[in-house]
Amino acid sequence: MPYTPSGFICDRLIRERERKDGEGSVNKPLRFSGQDFNTLKQDCLQKKVLFEDDTFPATVDSLGYKELGHKSSKVKNIVWKRPKDICDNPQFIVGGASRTDICQGDLGDCWLLAAIACLTLNDKLLYRVVPQEQSFSDNYAGIFHFQFWRYGDWVDVVVDDRIPTINNELVFTKSAERNEFWSVLLEKAYAKLHGSYEALKGGNTAEGMEDFTGGVTEFYEMKEAPKELYKIMKKALDRGSLMGCSIDALVPARLETRTVTGLVKGHAYSVTAVGESVKKKSKVHLVRLRNPWGQVEWNGPWSDNSNEWESISKEDKEKLHLQNAEDGEFWMSFDDFMKNYTKIEICNMTPDALDDDKLHKWTVSVNEGRWVRGCSAGGCRNYLDTFWTNPQYRLRLLEEDDDQDNNEVACSFVVALMQKNRRKERKLGGNLFTIGFSIYEMQGNKQHMQKEFFLLNASKARCKAYINLREVTQRFRLSPGEYVIVPSTYEPHQEGEFLLRVFSEKKNVSEEIENRIAADHPVVTSAGEETEEDQQLRTIFQQIAGDEMEISANNLRNVLNRVLADSYRDMNKEVFSLESCRSMIAFMDMAGTGRLNLQEFKQLWNKIKKWQETFKHYEAEQTGFISSYDMRNAINDAGFHLNNPLYNIITMRYANENMNIDFDSFVSCLVRLEGMFRAFQAFDQDGDGTISLSVLEWLQLTLYA
Repeated sequence: MPYTPSGFICDRLIRERERKDGEGSVNKPLRFSGQDFNTLKQDCLQKKVLFEDDTFPATVDSLGYKELGHKSSKVKNIVWKRPKDICDNPQFIVGGASRTDICQGDLGDCWLLAAIACLTLNDKLLYRVVPQEQSFSDNYAGIFHFQFWRYGDWVDVVVDDRIPTINNELVFTKSAERNEFWSVLLEKAYAKLHGSYEALKGGNTAEGMEDFTGGVTEFYEMKEAPKELYKIMKKALDRGSLMGCSIDALVPARLETRTVTGLVKGHAYSVTAVGESVKKKSKVHLVRLRNPWGQVEWNGPWSDNSNEWESISKEDKEKLHLQNAEDGEFWMSFDDFMKNYTKIEICNMTPDALDDDKLHKWTVSVNEGRWVRGCSAGGCRNYLDTFWTNPQYRLRLLEEDDDQDNNEVACSFVVALMQKNRRKERKLGGNLFTIGFSIYEMQGNKQHMQKEFFLLNASKARCKAYINLREVTQRFRLSPGEYVIVPSTYEPHQEGEFLLRVFSEKKNVSEEIENRIAADHPVVTSAGEETEEDQQLRTIFQQIAGDEMEISANNLRNVLNRVLADSYRDMNKEVFSLESCRSMIAFMDMAGTGRLNLQEFKQLWNKIKKWQETFKHYEAEQTGFISSYDMRNAINDAGFHLNNPLYNIITMRYANENMNIDFDSFVSCLVRLEGMFRAFQAFDQDGDGTISLSVLEWLQLTLYA
């Protein structure tokens, strides 16, 4: 479900506070659904009961919503069982975790299982996702836990061990060993993370790899690979990155078929090393690969027993750790690698994924953002009227790479834009948006770039294409300096959350470009001599106010609507509602009587006239409305300087279903803004930008605002 304004604000503030306390880090993961594994397990052991997870129950709701939903015939025969009811002597891991522990069941999540298989090649990464010391014997309580990277945070997901079965056979993932269950329960925890098993249908291996490591994946088609691909691969391995490659099978029936060279089409390989050797005084670039089958190897040049090895020195052989064994691992030249393989994917690790100080780590900066319909969901550059309203992130590239070609001074970096929660929202009809980003050069501007900037400046770099993937990534080389990254959906008005990450070889800083939050508070005074309009206003006020010379919210509504009738005669309703007039009373009521005297009313009227001028400047063809995108500029012209989150809130609060704002809502917004700024400054005695309020003071301020 989408956030309510207050819900989104509270959630965001809570997340920010948690991060300050180290929550969400590798060593202190967030508790998914608020569940603490150790507390729940100890409680079950004390009560001598097996854990039952009511947040992901053994029901159809956990299976799915369509093909595995209540109306599906597939779920009728499913029985949820614990491992001890499925087989004798169930084990968490048998003989170490390996790729044979993962066999696909009746669910289209081979992308996830391929990622799990890759994970088994790195014990350090594996046992962070799959915590050790879990078993079905010692202190068994029917509860297990797993850890995943999720949009910038590590989360610990608790599950019970009730598993879907049909005729005592597992429905989804299973192990080649019938009594082994670590991969089965890992799949269940990942399904819980996304809301159901069905939510895991369809995806790509990179998505799983990133959720297991917190890394970012680069894809390269060999026919379009950059000339420096070997250097990219070498640096990636130096940083502990995971790397895979494959050969496309043009004919589906030929998937995983062996060629005469020993390579297998439609099959994934791991790249385990790159190296160099000298053959006949010429330097040769080499690549070491591994077939996850543990057998079936390349039999061409530089294969285990090929003649090429006879022509190099013993030192080179030792440096390359040459081993002649049918273990699925082999060397080949980089040229042959490029000719035979179709694509390569590199999952770059974040610093927290690696402990080894010898590894050269990426510098990573992370920003969370949100596209809000009518405010900051401006679409791509094709929509120039709204493109500038997208969130903007300043990127400072501070140091050039160590190794430069042709005396080029440049910084290598990868930009990764990931849309959040779309898989979980499938059951609500949500699909992946088509997303992308552009990069512009800038110089020292700390304010949000306006429309004119994008009219006058072309992008310095951009993603190759907008695409409907969870994440769009691309590598760039730019000169050291300052840039602005603009992430967007292709179409405007598409609302969602995203994560923007920048990986660079040297130091970089990226941060959202936030306008300073301030109010000018101009003093509005009336002219010394009354105008005809002022006299008319005084007459109407006296007629309505009577002898007390004070007016209530109802009276104020009558006065303002009568005075503004000519200006908005085309509207089919009164200009101001009773609710907005109550806000105006609260705004100007210095005595706390709930009424306005003539002087207070005149001050209010002068403000309204100024705001009316601003409104008419942005009003579209005398329709009585301004667009929610123009509201940003109108608020700024009225003297209030806000940031993106505040503009988002204003749009959600004051725009109608067509993303337009009428004069009544415009004035209500400005009244609220000025009143809240004024109240804050009254409490901020020392001017440090923070205040402390009691519950009573907070309620008094907000209830009467």
